[in-house]
Amino acid sequence: MSTDLSKVEKILGVEFETKSLLYEALTHRSYLNENPGWEYSHNERLEYLGDAVLELIATEFLFLQYKDYSEGQLTAIRAALVNYQFLAKVAKEMNLDEFIFVSKGEAQDTGKAKEVILANTFESVLGAIYLDKGYDISAKFVGEKVLISTAEIIEKGLYRDPKSLLQEIIQDKLRVTPNYNVLSESGPDHQKVFKVGVYFNGDLITEGEGLSKQEAEIKAAEKALEKLMVDNNV
Repeated sequence: MSTDLSKVEKILGVEFETKSLLYEALTHRSYLNENPGWEYSHNERLEYLGDAVLELIATEFLFLQYKDYSEGQLTAIRAALVNYQFLAKVAKEMNLDEFIFVSKGEAQDTGKAKEVILANTFESVLGAIYLDKGYDISAKFVGEKVLISTAEIIEKGLYRDPKSLLQEIIQDKLRVTPNYNVLSESGPDHQKVFKVGVYFNGDLITEGEGLSKQEAEIKAAEKALEKLMVDNNV
């Protein structure tokens, strides 16, 4: 992690008047446990604000730009733009992970835990931008970092539920319906990890993991779609 805020501001394209807001936005709760003398609060309140700001900006943009789309379509597209996986990807591409104040333990996390931290930090940074610069600058930031991907998401159908999209493709190509089976369960009862396989005609195609069967099924469907695209079967 780095304490050079000028580098972060350059990445964000925003120069803060109140630097403490940016420090707070970049501070994960775990960092305070190892650094009790840290003068800034953790970023959860800013994340709460940023989440609402992001949803409003995305909603307004989609409402004005896609006048022929139904409420349901707009909701699905917005969900694809503001879900934690997509926001984590955006934050990673910005190298935001290099500037997050986080505990040594959390810093070693990979997978979903890492994605959640990245996504939450993106939202907290947006909350800080909103407080420091207002709505218009926040909307510009979201437009450049998030909404710029809208056309691609619509063109590739990425806003659609992965299981429904996979079923539609496989029924059209193979005249069969994908089936999902739980392959294993691990971890304590309060935090089980499920591994689910998706099958075409009884053949295992891909596997997915999640903290619920539904999440694991979605992951498996996403991987199956990726495999189909790589194999040029769609």
